[in-house]
Amino acid sequence: MIDVRHARDRFHTAIDWLDSWHSFSFSTHYDPANVGHGLLLVNNDDRVAPGAGFGAHAHQDMEIVTWVLEGSLAHQDSAGHSGIITPGVAQRMSAGTGIRHSEMNASTTEPVHFLQMWVRPDRAGVEPGYEQIDIADRLGSHELVAVASGQGHEGAVHLHQEGAVLWAARLDEGESVTVPAALHVHVFVARGTARMAVDLAEGDAVRLTDEPAQELTATSDDTEVLIWETA
Repeated sequence: MIDVRHARDRFHTAIDWLDSWHSFSFSTHYDPANVGHGLLLVNNDDRVAPGAGFGAHAHQDMEIVTWVLEGSLAHQDSAGHSGIITPGVAQRMSAGTGIRHSEMNASTTEPVHFLQMWVRPDRAGVEPGYEQIDIADRLGSHELVAVASGQGHEGAVHLHQEGAVLWAARLDEGESVTVPAALHVHVFVARGTARMAVDLAEGDAVRLTDEPAQELTATSDDTEVLIWETA
């Protein structure tokens, strides 16, 4: 099955410091028919005002991957981890038995635009953990690059979920990548435009269920796509 979801049809949260679009049910937005795709439960597309952000809050038993598109995001958590995430830096936080963290715009003058994605872990109760890796140089290959993986992909942050891999690609107009075949695949156009059977604009997504490999072609320069492959 191929299910195209357009950007405008996502759930939307808009307050004075946050403009957030939710691909799946999240917070006060709930649709029992839209609570995830495979192991992917959250795909939030967030823009946060300068100096603002999400104060300390709790998570448990979730693998959380954050990917910055523009600006910089400051992370701090109750396990003593901290870091600044910028475009091309992959970050994973394992909530495990329980952790509190904050995510704040690291700039007081520029907004930050980032994606936050949650997948189920293999098992509950792992020790909370944090990892970030700069993969910006690898993204210059204009091919799919493993960002986060439970399958041991070199250079990717580790997920406590063997059935999940997150791929990213930065493409110029006319360049193509092969979307992998898997039980569940979620293709998200984070920036730019692309074509994969249909034309896709920024913020559009395609949910594939038990489909063969597909070709995705960028139809604009500086297109960025994120692809979750889950068993």
